[in-house]
Amino acid sequence: MEALEPADFERAARDRLPSDVWDFVQGGSGAERTLAANRARFAECRLRPRTMVDVSVTDQRLTLLGSRLDTPVGIAPMAYHQLFHPEGETATARAAGRAGALMVAGIFASRTLESIAGAATGPLWLQLYWLRRRDALAAVVERAEAAGYRALVLTVDAPRIGRRLRDARNGFAIPAHVRAVNLDPALMAASHRADQGSSGLADHAREQFDPTLTWADLAWLRERTRLPIVLKGILTAEDARLAAEHGADAVVVSNHGGRQLDGALPSLAALPEVAAAAPPNLPVLLDGGVRTGTDVALAVALGARAVLIGRPVLWGLAVDGEDGVARVLDLLKAELDDALALLGRPRLADLDPAAVVPA
Repeated sequence: MEALEPADFERAARDRLPSDVWDFVQGGSGAERTLAANRARFAECRLRPRTMVDVSVTDQRLTLLGSRLDTPVGIAPMAYHQLFHPEGETATARAAGRAGALMVAGIFASRTLESIAGAATGPLWLQLYWLRRRDALAAVVERAEAAGYRALVLTVDAPRIGRRLRDARNGFAIPAHVRAVNLDPALMAASHRADQGSSGLADHAREQFDPTLTWADLAWLRERTRLPIVLKGILTAEDARLAAEHGADAVVVSNHGGRQLDGALPSLAALPEVAAAAPPNLPVLLDGGVRTGTDVALAVALGARAVLIGRPVLWGLAVDGEDGVARVLDLLKAELDDALALLGRPRLADLDPAAVVPA
């Protein structure tokens, strides 16, 4: 398939995936207002290009938490990549390495932490949910550090799973041949069955996610790792300041891809206040609704150090495995190069709020 933009993979993936898996990856919570608003916010912004600037060379390289990256486009944490391709997260990791991009693996990865690390040639971070079983959480953290992961990303916006109606209507459960192999099977049993009007993922979250998580608990995690700790799910200036006060090393502005609180702020709308509240030594990332290189430029101009993409990666994986993911990343990198040149801001550091007329 000749893909000219990431959306080409969306159309092709829809034809290849079972309908319940398609709804699982595409859907949001509730009436899916936040899911739609994530994209709409990008569409509402306008760019202010400068002219008569030497743009013969563009440069989108950066350093993030000590890692050199060729692009500010990274891969967001997502579970169960083997739903989309037999090689799962190892194919995704190889593609990220080819692009010089960051990959954030999920705690519910369907390949082992060690095999993902073995496939990766670029930096890897590991995403965590706060589990009731602290021993299981600590064991995963220890394995990640031993395998060479460079940061931990704690998802803080999921004390419970949002009401994902597509999954409930489909009675969606993870098929038996796809497993979260880095955790005790007993912890994951509920994800493989679904009651009428519910989903296996929602049932599993009710059983295993610890809703008592508070800022004080970060000390427990800090005591168990030397890795940087990134908090994902920050949407307000208040929480950005608290993250800094409690020792976070970075934050991700995120509404979980529109899959948690329906009606929450679009990520791009929340970004300026979070970026303004974060101290200079606290990198701010963004996910949610990024689909083009121009979207990446907008996010960086409004305060993001980098962006993480989710659904487009899974579209590429479903269509053509490693090569599909690599092509999605290459398209976004090429689009970002075009945006930098046409904006008259050839380096990432040249992007600032003056480049954008906000929505």
